[in-house]
Amino acid sequence: MAKFIVRAIFAALGLWLASRFVPGVRVDDTGTLVLAAVLLGIVNAFVRPVVFVLTLPITILTLGLFLLVVNAAMIGLVAWLLSGFHVDGLVAGILAAIVTGVTSWVGYMVLGDARRD
Repeated sequence: MAKFIVRAIFAALGLWLASRFVPGVRVDDTGTLVLAAVLLGIVNAFVRPVVFVLTLPITILTLGLFLLVVNAAMIGLVAWLLSGFHVDGLVAGILAAIVTGVTSWVGYMVLGDARRD
């Protein structure tokens, strides 16, 4: 459970950074930001694996670049589910996915791999 909370914190940080620097991504308030991060974690845990398997051929064809579209779709799904979180279009979603992914990667590098402990 603690691992999920830490991931949600980094997801919230990534979504906040995306809302500050990516045009077309807006978050109305802090509560919505936290809820979006938790919901993104749930969506990534349950929906993303199914979408990944369904899009595996095109992901292989594009040498993995299609995963950016899959990640943008997951952020778009969260935006569709939450009224206070807005993503205007595919480009904004892809840029938000990049910012959120880099933020999560940096958090992973700073905290280290919990499986090694």
